Amino acid sequence: MRVKCFLCDKIESIDNETLQAKRLRNRPIHTYMCKPCEERITTKTNARKATGNFKLYRSQLQEEEW
Repeated sequence: MRVKCFLCDKIESIDNETLQAKRLRNRPIHTYMCKPCEERITTKTNARKATGNFKLYRSQLQEEEW
């Protein structure tokens, strides 16, 4: 399956039998992000969390589940 990263528009191939491919086929709201973009966002988010100024906003329902 050919997929396109929604951040950098890089086109990659993933195996059709993977769970990620199935999610992308069956639920159009799901988007694909390549590994370099995913790692970049993860490191930047963790750096923001470390500063103490990062606040994660969640709905009341999500707060009750946690």
